[in-house]
Amino acid sequence: MPDRTAVIAGTGALPPLIVAALDTPAVFAPEGVAVGVPAQPFRLERLVPLLDRLIDDGVRRVVFAGGVRRPRLDPQIFDSRTATLLPRILGAIQSGDDAALRELIAIFEEWGLTVVGVQDILPELVPDAGLLAGDPGPADRRDADRAAQILSEIGALDIGQGAVVVQGLCLAVETLPGTDAMLEFAARHAHLRPDPAGSRGVFYKAPKPGQDLRIDLPTLGPDSVAAAARAGLAGIAWQASGVILLDRPAMIEAAVATGLFLWARG
Repeated sequence: MPDRTAVIAGTGALPPLIVAALDTPAVFAPEGVAVGVPAQPFRLERLVPLLDRLIDDGVRRVVFAGGVRRPRLDPQIFDSRTATLLPRILGAIQSGDDAALRELIAIFEEWGLTVVGVQDILPELVPDAGLLAGDPGPADRRDADRAAQILSEIGALDIGQGAVVVQGLCLAVETLPGTDAMLEFAARHAHLRPDPAGSRGVFYKAPKPGQDLRIDLPTLGPDSVAAAARAGLAGIAWQASGVILLDRPAMIEAAVATGLFLWARG
């Protein structure tokens, strides 16, 4: 049997795209999480049996796709071998999302599994630098630069992957509630723009500095465009080669319809 790829699926539109792009993938999802594709459930408390099963089933590559919330671990159901990993798992979870994901990758690799990124399976989902719609003006580009600087500075704190900057001022940053909540906040506070007739602001998205790009890449889709439009922003910018675009044609269509720019910033 040729080497298989396992998909560790989370929520959202990404897992079905990845599964469809692979031949006979083995698909697993955290127990109780609806992932939009047929998947075999697993619990982190029984991680070692899962890893053994992947090896026995001929899996050699693993891709993580979709959103996953931090699990609530039940110490009562750890098997004896996974229990030996408990200090590593708990320490990483307490250190933040990025640390937890790095530790998870390390454990999978210790079993001889190669962890690959979404961009390795579907590179067209992660665009290089360039404009996809519209054209940001000089003020928009300055706002995008400022947002990129903000995300770079707060990245070490593992807070989030998005920011909204209006006329050089930070209106919102992404925190635990996520991107939608951030853009809703920006919409409610659009009146805070210093110059009502000036530039309307930019939503910027990027991985955290030093983030392992094989896992937890930021994601944008048509809903992101709609939310940015409701917030009255001029457009969306993101780090080129560092953000997943879901349904790019629909994103471009929505951006053109609402007058927003879409910019993969190099």
